[in-house]
Amino acid sequence: MKLKTLSGALLLSLGAAFAAPALAADKPVLEVWTMSLSPKFDGYFKDLVAKYNAQNPNVEVKWTDYPWDVIQAKFTAAVGAGKPPALVNLNVPWAYDYKQEGLIQPLDSVIDKGQYVTGALRDVTFEGKVYAFPHYNGASVIAYNAELFKKAGLDPNKPPKSLDEELKYAKTIKAKTGVAGFAPTLGPTKIEGMFIQNGLDVVKDGKPVFNSPAHVAFVKKLADAYKSGALLKDNLFAQDNFQVAMAAYNSGRLAMLESTPTTLTRVRDEAPKLYLRTKVAPAPIGPTGIAAGGWMFNFAVAKNVNKALLPEIGKFGNYLTNADNQLAFSKLAGTLPTARKAAQDPHFQKVANNAGAAEQAVRIAASNLDKTRTIFLAGVKNADVLSARLAAAVEKGVTGRQDPKAALDEAAAFWSSKM
Repeated sequence: MKLKTLSGALLLSLGAAFAAPALAADKPVLEVWTMSLSPKFDGYFKDLVAKYNAQNPNVEVKWTDYPWDVIQAKFTAAVGAGKPPALVNLNVPWAYDYKQEGLIQPLDSVIDKGQYVTGALRDVTFEGKVYAFPHYNGASVIAYNAELFKKAGLDPNKPPKSLDEELKYAKTIKAKTGVAGFAPTLGPTKIEGMFIQNGLDVVKDGKPVFNSPAHVAFVKKLADAYKSGALLKDNLFAQDNFQVAMAAYNSGRLAMLESTPTTLTRVRDEAPKLYLRTKVAPAPIGPTGIAAGGWMFNFAVAKNVNKALLPEIGKFGNYLTNADNQLAFSKLAGTLPTARKAAQDPHFQKVANNAGAAEQAVRIAASNLDKTRTIFLAGVKNADVLSARLAAAVEKGVTGRQDPKAALDEAAAFWSSKM
């Protein structure tokens, strides 16, 4: 979703006329906006706010939830009117875009950096400054059919640790069992993430660089796996192939499924016999040291919020995202926390030896949070159009409809004409 931006002139016109904080009686009001968390989490947020207000009678925190497709327009309008909320709930790409537009501010002077895992802080650190309080996250694991591994002559206790190993395993499984091994997502916005995780820049110095020899070799590697039948072809080049990959895994047509821990509850419920043969491993780490699969949500502060309120906003932001509150939220939501102590809590880390794959997946994902990042294409205008063109080129190269080098060259030329 593109931001509805404000012009520099409009921002400059806000001035001191809007500097006074909203007041409830004689104390300032801190408005906190969340995204699509109501009604499921009404009780959680009402209790959290009530407890904070009781312990901090000098301020009044008010909580409002907006749908995900409304909150950006509401926030931009509030900033333009000089009446922004104290904290606004964003995902990482939106926080980056707002930072680029100059609509949110760095929080280094008020955030307690020590309470968060490294990966979460890096997600909201732009040009060396932290722009948001990390909140909840996702992280991927690999669920795999141990019986198919055995039939293919692979050791079920030695899962793949890299994309190269995933592709190698997938080809072996296809050759020995006839079953597709792996279901990556190669569609728009996803292929850029795969490039980036594997140390291949998409844009450098404002120019597309995804037609380099290294990128071509990467696409040829995927093409080789595709030709062998190692990749599940159902919706392979769609923006999202999760549902078809999920169905294929549960029906025994796919050996490895890379997804979030909650996926394992569906395997348990929809394919109970397969669930007993399912093992779980961490998501592969790319040469960059990044584990894909993160999609971290956070709380940012508007650039033109009343400066006198920043200490109070920082105090509540740290409270909202502290270990106790994140742990409570994660237990309700089935998400992963970004607070380090919460991630180390026995809820995530102490799993019985006979625990099922779903419980094992939660522990494995929580243990990988330092390496988990939200991967996205940053700072590119017309990203949707450009991404679709790149994905189309990759599809041609992978399926053999066009030479990979020629396909990437054409896409790079198109990008250059639009950037």
